Amino acid sequence: MCSADREGAIGADLSSSVEAAALLRQARVLARADATGRQLMVGKQLALLSPDCADEGAVEFIQAAKALGAHVSFVQSGLDETSSAPQIDATARMLGQLYDAVECQHLPAELVRRIARGAGIPVFAGLATPAHPTAMLVDAFDGDATRQVKRRSILQAALLASLA
Repeated sequence: MCSADREGAIGADLSSSVEAAALLRQARVLARADATGRQLMVGKQLALLSPDCADEGAVEFIQAAKALGAHVSFVQSGLDETSSAPQIDATARMLGQLYDAVECQHLPAELVRRIARGAGIPVFAGLATPAHPTAMLVDAFDGDATRQVKRRSILQAALLASLA
């Protein structure tokens, strides 16, 4: 369901209808279980690297992870495309020691790949942003749940698949 590309950044692998269908199946299970408050990620520490912790994608990521029992820390890394390789590598190693996974939003793709190479943990490349392929799965998610519950369930399914 989720895979690492050659450089290590992780995103939902929706390259085939099989992967998309599997992610949707898991999301439907999570949406049905939503009312029971299952805490499948208790004890997991996640980081959100983004210039804005209040934008739509950041809020959706935080809500999805917290609903599973994870703790999410907003981290302003200070990294950008002009950061030196040693600075990026040191930051990636630190993130890998402190967190179980990292969500990078609105950062240059090459920077996210560099962080993913050095972190040794799942590093998501905009998983909860509206432009990510998982956002399109909401339209294929049948049922009576609201769009927000469907999106949160898809994000949760992707997180669980990557951290299992």
